Amino acid sequence: MKARCQWAGPDPIYIKYHDTEWGVPVHDDGRLFEFLILEGAQAGLSWLTILKKRPNYTKAFDNFDPHKVAGYNTRKVKQLISNAGIIRNRLKIEAALQNARSFLAVQQEFGSFDKYIWQFVGGKTLKNNWNTVAEIPAQTATSVAMSSDLKKRSFKFVGPTICYAFMQATGLVNDHTVDCFRYNEV
Repeated sequence: MKARCQWAGPDPIYIKYHDTEWGVPVHDDGRLFEFLILEGAQAGLSWLTILKKRPNYTKAFDNFDPHKVAGYNTRKVKQLISNAGIIRNRLKIEAALQNARSFLAVQQEFGSFDKYIWQFVGGKTLKNNWNTVAEIPAQTATSVAMSSDLKKRSFKFVGPTICYAFMQATGLVNDHTVDCFRYNEV
């Protein structure tokens, strides 16, 4: 049996996510936008809840197309709030729309969101050396700086803890524990 990060647990959804996605460097703007939306939706909830709802999010948010999401109107917001397949929190839904607009502005300014977001780690994955999950911080100086800059650019639901989870998910940081089989792979 492969050694995994303890948080992956026995749930097949978590195991698949851990083994194939978590910590893998993402340089595709569409996928970065997806994680930005999903991490914001996760605030105060378990990541497993979001992973289970991910297919519904993909459909509800037009495959995470920031151009479409930025153009959502009041009627579309009402549809999303009534969609039981996603987290029906008005603030989180409205934040997704605002984040789409801010995301497009960042793309315009930097050429891509990828170029912008990876600058926080100098363009390469920060590799940590954690022995246990308990050692992994909820936020770092880098996630605080990222959060601050995103907020200046009118992003919502991007506090330092959410930013660190985003960094972990998209491979800006490798927080697999050293005994995990994915530690050296990513």
